[in-house]
Amino acid sequence: MEFGLSEEQTLLVDTVNRFLDDASPLDRVRKFAADPNDTDIWQGLVDIGISGLLVSEDAGGTGLRHVEAALVAEALGNHVTPSPYLGSAVVLPSVLNATDPGATLLGELAAGKVRCGLALSGATGARAGTAVVARNGRLTGKVAFVLDYPASVYLVADAAGSLHLVDANASGLSHRRLTTVDASRPVGEIVLADSPATCLSNDPEVLARALDVARVMLAADTLGAAQNMLDQAVAYALQREQFDRPIATFQAVKHMCAEMAADLEPCRAFVWYAAHALDELPDEARLTACHLKAHIAEVGQFVSKTATEVHGGMGFTDLVGLHYWFKRIGLNRQVLGTPEWLRDEAARLQGLVA
Repeated sequence: MEFGLSEEQTLLVDTVNRFLDDASPLDRVRKFAADPNDTDIWQGLVDIGISGLLVSEDAGGTGLRHVEAALVAEALGNHVTPSPYLGSAVVLPSVLNATDPGATLLGELAAGKVRCGLALSGATGARAGTAVVARNGRLTGKVAFVLDYPASVYLVADAAGSLHLVDANASGLSHRRLTTVDASRPVGEIVLADSPATCLSNDPEVLARALDVARVMLAADTLGAAQNMLDQAVAYALQREQFDRPIATFQAVKHMCAEMAADLEPCRAFVWYAAHALDELPDEARLTACHLKAHIAEVGQFVSKTATEVHGGMGFTDLVGLHYWFKRIGLNRQVLGTPEWLRDEAARLQGLVA
């Protein structure tokens, strides 16, 4: 029996990678880091149908599933793509498919007319005095580390476990860009002061599933970024010479590259399985998502550190640009649950702690 990607999935990956090879070279990432208002890459993703991955064909999408969404996330991480994706193309469509599959908004998301920012960080540990409170259809509170910022709408989790949709131009809403280590993806903060909102769900299980989906996609992004760093390390070792021979011939360098590859390769099947579980194995999905993001965060950190060491002093320069992948992996590790947080959550799910 063969386990692997179907012909259609392979074609999707090839299509996205070919697009990103042209649209997101390292020079483009550098340009975006200096001017984060560049949105051309997102429009290109919309044009090839990525914004409608999880939207049904009847609503103008392609009607695919979370495995395909994870494959795209891996490609975006591999190219350290400076573009929104997680909120607009994956998490909000996933929530709407579960709560209101006939929503007009699904078609607008598929067409790229609406961009969604993810304001879910309060569900994984809000700072004191910042929790979002819902009252009479209005929200008050603060959410930091909003992903896919800026956006036209924000998916907000409140303190009671409900999910709300807030228009970026809603009264009482203010926002600002936050400075983080990852210059390839702007992160923001929104402040809500009695802002009108549309409640999508009062069921904490819907919020939990949204977090599961987001965590799997962040893990896939880390996988792609780590794979690129490994590939760069191997290529550099093959061409960099010391003592009249490539450093790839040195036993220590061989061990470093082999250990990175051995740790990273099983993560690919782990990502595929976790994405598959979101659609087909609901009883396993949450535990798998927690273990996946925790594990790949650790592997990604090891690969990013080791790949930089293989490059020696060059690994720290902007000329090589490894730091873009390094920092992307670092942000993915922290948002929506650190490894420690996720392992604690997994333990609670299994009844191992009170």
